Amino acid sequence: MRVVASVECRMSSKRLPGKHVKPILGRPMLYRLLERLHQCHRVDEVCLATSTDPSDEILVRVAEEAGVAAYQGPLDDVLTRVIGAARSVGADVIAEITGDCPLADPGIVDAVVERYLKGGYDYVTNVLDELTFPIGFDVQLFSLPLLEEISRLTLDPSDRENVTSFIYRYPERYRLLNVRAPRALDRPRYRLCVDYPQDFELIAQIYQALYPANPAFDARAIIEFLDSRPDLANVNTSMPNAFEWPSSGGKADQELLALA
Repeated sequence: MRVVASVECRMSSKRLPGKHVKPILGRPMLYRLLERLHQCHRVDEVCLATSTDPSDEILVRVAEEAGVAAYQGPLDDVLTRVIGAARSVGADVIAEITGDCPLADPGIVDAVVERYLKGGYDYVTNVLDELTFPIGFDVQLFSLPLLEEISRLTLDPSDRENVTSFIYRYPERYRLLNVRAPRALDRPRYRLCVDYPQDFELIAQIYQALYPANPAFDARAIIEFLDSRPDLANVNTSMPNAFEWPSSGGKADQELLALA
């Protein structure tokens, strides 16, 4: 099965407009994320799923510079957009990663892909019901046919904007698995996504500290750095809605993730 990492991204963020092109070590934040996803071994292709809004043309150029396919679809109907992006590159399975997670870890992505391909579940993620990984290492795995089914079943604007919410709202219909972090990465109170200026400053400092010595720095290196710098680790944890994650009402199975 052909696995595609779908990166959802648009310029019209309400809390931090233009965040995806804010520079980190001389490159846009989006470029840094795409650069990391290129290191995945269990992903066949990376595709940017952005919108047809003129403001998002700059994101298409960033994707081109990073050597990544780009698809432009509806601005607010993200579900339709992700389906279109997946079809455009012949995906069978989608690994969904949002553009506000510039520290997405290739090893974690590969491990979640492996668990999904092992079978037994319609939806596999690391952020459902119980948060163990830092927010910002999020990845969701599901098939393109499942997403197409959801598109036929719901017109709810919230479902269409959030893409996967219909799946975990109906745990009686779909088989759900959340994979938990191994002890070395179990830091649910670390926040590594970008919604606010404080988030971006933390991410930039992590890159400045780790990237020059090893551009392929991994989740373990990030955790070790933040463990040694609690002043940085706590700089963005009191922001409004800093820790929110999806819930199936406790209906998802839980399993420890096997990392290489």
